[in-house]
Amino acid sequence: MGKEDTTGIGRMKYLSILLLSFASCTFAAPVDLVRNDVDMNFVKNYLNNYYSSEDEAIAPFYYDDNVTLAEKLKKMQQFFGLEVTGNPDSETLAVMKKPRCGVPDLGTFTLTDGNPKWKRTNITYRILNYTPDMHQSDVDNAIKKALEVWSNASPLTFKRLYDGIADIMISFEVRDHRDNSPFDGPNGILAHAFQPGDNIGGDVHFDEEESWSSKGTRGYNLFIVAAHELGHSMGLSHSDDAGALMYPTYSYTEPHLFRLPQDDIDGIQAIYGKLDNPVQPTGPTTPKACDPRTTFDAVASIRGEMMFFKGRQFWRKHPQLDLELYFIALFWPNLPSRIEAAYENYEKDQLVLFKGNQYWVLNGYDIQYGYPKSIYHLGFPKTVKKIDAAFSDPESGKTYFFVGNKYWRYDEIRQTMEAGYPKNIAQTFKGVGPKIDAALQHDGYVYFFQGTKVLQFNPNSRRVQSVQRSNTWLNC
Repeated sequence: MGKEDTTGIGRMKYLSILLLSFASCTFAAPVDLVRNDVDMNFVKNYLNNYYSSEDEAIAPFYYDDNVTLAEKLKKMQQFFGLEVTGNPDSETLAVMKKPRCGVPDLGTFTLTDGNPKWKRTNITYRILNYTPDMHQSDVDNAIKKALEVWSNASPLTFKRLYDGIADIMISFEVRDHRDNSPFDGPNGILAHAFQPGDNIGGDVHFDEEESWSSKGTRGYNLFIVAAHELGHSMGLSHSDDAGALMYPTYSYTEPHLFRLPQDDIDGIQAIYGKLDNPVQPTGPTTPKACDPRTTFDAVASIRGEMMFFKGRQFWRKHPQLDLELYFIALFWPNLPSRIEAAYENYEKDQLVLFKGNQYWVLNGYDIQYGYPKSIYHLGFPKTVKKIDAAFSDPESGKTYFFVGNKYWRYDEIRQTMEAGYPKNIAQTFKGVGPKIDAALQHDGYVYFFQGTKVLQFNPNSRRVQSVQRSNTWLNC
């Protein structure tokens, strides 16, 4: 395949490795410090792999023997937006155990060392072999679509070759495949790619021992992994924007719903320029907590925490932790993005999530067996296509579902939809109009999120008591 680098530096300089080490996160108060030898060895290995190098040009977070572990940790915590303490607390460990790439973390879309790029915009690629996990046509399509992610946002074009040497050689490999960066078997390194250049430059390797998929959440989605890796093949390094494709963690998104985030568009155009088109592509931006335009798709509490869902992500708010933004797929890889309603089932200590005419029941981080199920199992008529919002009353054991200008009430104890519903929202919740985005019962009040506003409803006086900005709930 090309020149073999035996120094180890090439691994840090050229390779993008999607490393899967699943997070063992909990909805619990953090441990202040991690003191046992096993955890400290893990921390040291992590920092050595991703925040140390013999060449400062390769990794801007360069350390020598005189730099303390605490200083390294502070740099890592700063990059990921954690509280900068220099201590390996449980929140820092949780981030270290997330799915991620193996190259250094370089900040907001950053070009790789020396700003490598292809000297021309017409790039060739060749698929050398296939995985037995997928039909060959599905592999072809996944790679084609992954390349289109970048050609749709830049002047780049891609032509497939069926023999000879292409700029980007794509293959499925096992263990030691003679590029000085062996794969490690199932659920470890997913793939790696090389920066633009001669010989092995630009090439992409996928670990054959992983389970690859073209759709759904079974195994690892080839399109998502390929799109990320091909970004490195174009010259992009990692972004610290948690919503970017080039963020150093793997996160599933339904391929047919994928849109290249604006951060990645800005990155690829910084290298190759804009399209020769009066209408430039735009993509989603990562939600910002204190943006006055911030809205929520769904809101729920679970075991003392609050969760605010938005697109592919959610904010996690714990009384003893800083507000954090996560990918939904990081916690629940089999859940869809854009959750539309959510509530806590206090009777069973469960979280219930809705999208379209389906719902999922979660016990902690586990999706209960047999889900998703149809919302019609709950007693909704076929005319209801989706749930706008929901909240549950822990005292009565009743759950309220809002659809348009109507609402239903469900008895969690008897597990039946109550008779006499639906009713008009305005009939019971005076001052609350239709088009409810999310609802939550908290400290004796019901909060209705509508666009950028949240209405505090007093169930005793049965009136709206106050109106605030929605993101006041995000400490803004």
